[in-house]
Amino acid sequence: MAQAEEQERDPHDVAVDQAEMPFLDHIIELRSRILRSLAVVVVLFIPIYYFANPLYEWVAGPLLSQLPDGASMIATQVATPFFTPLKLAIFAAIFLGIPYLLHQMWSFVSPGLYRHEKRFAVPLLISSVLLFYAGMAFVYYLVFPLVFGFFTSVAPASVEIMTDIDQYLNFVMKMFFAFGLAFEIPIATMLLAWSGIATADSMANKRPYVIVGCFVVGMLLTPPDVISQLLLALPTWLLFELGVFLARFIEKRETAD
Repeated sequence: MAQAEEQERDPHDVAVDQAEMPFLDHIIELRSRILRSLAVVVVLFIPIYYFANPLYEWVAGPLLSQLPDGASMIATQVATPFFTPLKLAIFAAIFLGIPYLLHQMWSFVSPGLYRHEKRFAVPLLISSVLLFYAGMAFVYYLVFPLVFGFFTSVAPASVEIMTDIDQYLNFVMKMFFAFGLAFEIPIATMLLAWSGIATADSMANKRPYVIVGCFVVGMLLTPPDVISQLLLALPTWLLFELGVFLARFIEKRETAD
């Protein structure tokens, strides 16, 4: 009987169950994927570093547009003008290489997935990349102008605003990463529902705790002002609601199948 059921299954799924790779082969495969990912980051870094200074001007644009006339950014350390564009080029290479990095992760785990899991994982992979970039665009074009406009407007008249270029880069990279991860919440909720760890109803029942958690995370990851905290907490909550809605759709589809 078990043999008859196995014959009715998809040949690809049967092959996945029967294929076994030794632990050492898994380590070698993982090492190969990591080295390829590092190689791509290095290849992307070389041309990006050539344009690192104009790229920094673009990254600093939201702050520079809010500074008073005649104000500028400063470098407080001797080596900062060299290391800050270098650091920015490294971050930019990683951010641009995210599609390839996720593809390498996918290539590592895909041999162990069934056919129906692969059909679900591919759009999940694409949407996760798009959502991460959407989070970065959201913080650059909406959050930064509001936050920097607020900071510069509350400064005392006797204080001249001069931001260190390295401190500014650390701040914006943290914000890019925080909002990029926050926009991945729908993917996380869909994975919880797909894996059976949680259901859409159980996640919806925890909504009050999620809302409080969103504001706590917004408080920890953003500057100590209400505007930036709300701009992270509210989209995070709305994305959670979107994830619960999509989780219900996944559950209905799996029940129909």
